[in-house]
Amino acid sequence: MITFQNLSFWEKETFINHTDYLIVGSGIVGLSTAIYLKQREKHKKVTVLERGFLPTGASTKNAGFSCIGSPSELMDDLTKNSAEQVFETVQKRWQGLNNLKSLLGEKNIDYLELGSHELFLPQHNNKFENCISSLDKLNEQLKNITGISNVFQEANEIIDNYGFAGFSKAISHKAEGQINTGMMMKSLVKKAQEMDVQLLNGIEVKEINTTDLETNFGRIGFKKLAICTNGFSKRFFPSEDVVPARAQVIVTEEISNLKLKGIFHFDEGFYYFRNIGNRILFGGGRNLAFKEEETEELKNTELIINKLKTVLHEQIIPDQTVNIEHQWAGTMGVGQAKFPIIKEVDNHIFCGIRLGGMGVAIGSVVGKELAELMSKS
Repeated sequence: MITFQNLSFWEKETFINHTDYLIVGSGIVGLSTAIYLKQREKHKKVTVLERGFLPTGASTKNAGFSCIGSPSELMDDLTKNSAEQVFETVQKRWQGLNNLKSLLGEKNIDYLELGSHELFLPQHNNKFENCISSLDKLNEQLKNITGISNVFQEANEIIDNYGFAGFSKAISHKAEGQINTGMMMKSLVKKAQEMDVQLLNGIEVKEINTTDLETNFGRIGFKKLAICTNGFSKRFFPSEDVVPARAQVIVTEEISNLKLKGIFHFDEGFYYFRNIGNRILFGGGRNLAFKEEETEELKNTELIINKLKTVLHEQIIPDQTVNIEHQWAGTMGVGQAKFPIIKEVDNHIFCGIRLGGMGVAIGSVVGKELAELMSKS
């Protein structure tokens, strides 16, 4: 392995030295931060480090949900936080989603505004009734944010329409959609490179110092540093309220005449599914083993994968047998609070982390706000 120390003069000067803004993590937040920094200060050198050959955490491993908040989630959040905090976070997600579409173009992320549905199990009927009794208030808040009337509506008929089993109630959500996260990341990389952002892959950060990083290839200096590693951030910021949360996913083979369209979630959002063309993506189950799923390991577990397969065949497509063709795991960054952490942690060292499982919606606006903070400081 050739270290930075053994590079030529040309290589050091071109790729390593004189970095104005150094960003760790080439996911949606890291690349968005780099792009917005370049927009603000096009003559500055912006370098993004990524330890994998592709973004390692959640940006290319999520389900592609562009979510801003389900009724039961918002009702639960309102018991733990002020209404101002809750709806400010929703607004940030909505802004982020529109920001992402504007930045990359809807076609380049395969954005489909098919809406979403929250399904309720019979044991959660009290939660459903609580949501229904609050729909008018929630819709008023969501209209102020999105401009859309009656964002939430009771929609029990979709259970029979799609042939689901084991669910009793449903609420639809007009303002949510789905994307192709691979296309999103490819478009972000392309845009960053077109703006002369430098991307260096295969570089793992070992230690943060005042003016440089220690990596697996040696030291690399910076004038300002941004850590955009979301679920992998605890190692850098042990005192911050962010922990890894593994998300496991399966995808079926193609299913002929699949009626299911849009995105769905149930059991307080711990399970979620959608169509990818004529396939079904189904993920979740973290609530089966909370502590075990607070891990940076990107591998599947038998407990959760078997649960996903069982629920898929018993409740989502009952009386059908389909093969699972893909399965994987990604890592989100979550905490006690839902809103992201965007701040200067130390002198010239910043972070944009804790996306709370809403990275698709909120990620680009976190990058934009982080870029503004870094360029002003």
